[in-house]
Order: sequence, then structure tokens, then C-alpha cells
Amino acid sequence: MKGSKKISPQAILALKEALAVIFWKKEDLRDFLKMSLTHSAILSTINWNGTKRETVKELVSRMTSKPELFTDDLVNLILAVSDLTDFSHLDFWDEDGSKRKKAKQAVEHLRSHTKGYIQITQEQEQANRRRKENEEKIAKHKSLESELSDLKSLFFKLSNNSNFQQRGLDFEKFLNSLFHLYELDPKGSFKNYGEQIDGAFTFDGTDYLLEAKWSQQVNRSDLASFTYKVDSKLKIAMGLLITVEGLTPEAISPDFKSIIIMDGIDIMAILEGRVSLIDLLYKKRRKANETGKIYVPYGQL
Repeated sequence: MKGSKKISPQAILALKEALAVIFWKKEDLRDFLKMSLTHSAILSTINWNGTKRETVKELVSRMTSKPELFTDDLVNLILAVSDLTDFSHLDFWDEDGSKRKKAKQAVEHLRSHTKGYIQITQEQEQANRRRKENEEKIAKHKSLESELSDLKSLFFKLSNNSNFQQRGLDFEKFLNSLFHLYELDPKGSFKNYGEQIDGAFTFDGTDYLLEAKWSQQVNRSDLASFTYKVDSKLKIAMGLLITVEGLTPEAISPDFKSIIIMDGIDIMAILEGRVSLIDLLYKKRRKANETGKIYVPYGQL
């Protein structure tokens, strides 16, 4: 906020008046100032034995004498005081209502002298917030691109591995890393009552079991076995079967209602940044719900 519109002398005088009357006890005023100031250490250098007006005058004078250090704090203090609308903390000390009236008038007077400045300041804060959000989005996007590129290289490396058993194990780890990248809380492979589960993750409030296959096309028996694993769980769950080599023509059946399928084409679309894993899962699940088709490749969605 340095370099923005200068705080007028009238606004400084109005701030002093408001600070002197918005609290009755100096302890409450000090607590308010401590929460409002970034450089709150200045409060320990002020004489608190005099009247509130004397204390406030000393504080504001010191802050205005060092604008390079306290300009932002003055702005924050103006905003904090101007935001005050509830003066019920004065009730105990205010027998005739005069203290609340004086405090309310002082705050309104401050607002009248800082309205334009506050608007400019808030616009700057909003602009800074938007810029920061955009910078974070850009940084996150660059990080995502970089990590997807690394995973793409790993995927190609796996495709050249002639040890199919080892490739299958490494493929599970690869998928775990991919699902971590999209913050889907993946779990590694585990055994459950003798069943081998390649992994699990959570998407859009639903738990999914994961089955990963590479060495050959998935057939009807594979789908039936995985569907049984999903359907036999006590809680509501779905399944995602990932098959790099695709499916045999006779594999798909209307009996398989609790799973959706991804293939190698889908994986490459994700790794090349043509679609996010989140969007692809959402579209596949929606297509399955709308049409009953559990296997629709990326290019046909």
C-alpha cells in the first residue's frame, strides 16, 4: 500500500479522535492495537500512564514520523477502526449512552475522511490477492506440467520392460504417483480376505478400488472378477480398472455396473496434458451413469 494515495492530515486527526473514544479501558485499546498492527512492538515504547488521548497522540505521532516503517500499519489501523459497527463493549460504562454515541460519531467521521483512500486500498488489496492467486495457479500449473512430463518418461520406460511381472509392480507404483499428483488420496496394493487389490483412492466423496493390468487385453472373466471384488464390499464403493492394452471385444457386459474403465489412450491423454485425471474420471462416470457404457475411451467422450 506504500505509494498509494497519501493519508490526509484530516484523516490522521480523525483517527486520533476515534482511537481515544472507541474503548473506555486502556487495556482494551491496547489489545485492539496489538491485533491491528504488524509492528506492534511500538506499543511497548509508549507511555500508558497518561490519558488515552495522550497515549494515542504519542503513538500516532511516532507512526507518522516514520512512514517508511508504519504506513501499512496506519492503513491497517484506519481499516480496523472504520470497520467497527458494534459498540456494545461500552455498555457497562455508558449510563446515558453518550460514550457509544461519541464513539459511533468518531468512527463515522474517520470514514468520511478516508472513504476514497479505503476504496483505493481495498482495490489494491484485491488486485494483489488476484495477482497472488494467479501466480500460485501458474506455479502449480508449471509444477503439474513438469511432474506429468516425468511420469510420461517413466511410462515409456515401463513399456520397454520385458519383465512383465516387474512391469506390473512398477505400473502400480506409477499409478500411485499419478493419483497423488491429483490429490486423490491413493493407497497402495493390499490383500483383503485373500483378494489382491492393486490400490484404492477417493474421488468426489466416493471410494474406488483400483485394478491395474498391462500384459494383455482384459477379458470378460477379468471384469467379472473385479466387479465381484467391488460389489462384495460392505460400504458403497466403485471400481476403476486400468488396462493399457484395452479389452477383448466380448469383455463388456451390461452386468458390470459398479466399475469404469481406462486404457492406455486415456493414460497418454492425461500425461500429455490434454485432459486432467479429475475431469476424465468425472466424464467417464457421468457417461456410465447416463448410458450404462463403462468403457468409453477419451477420444469418444
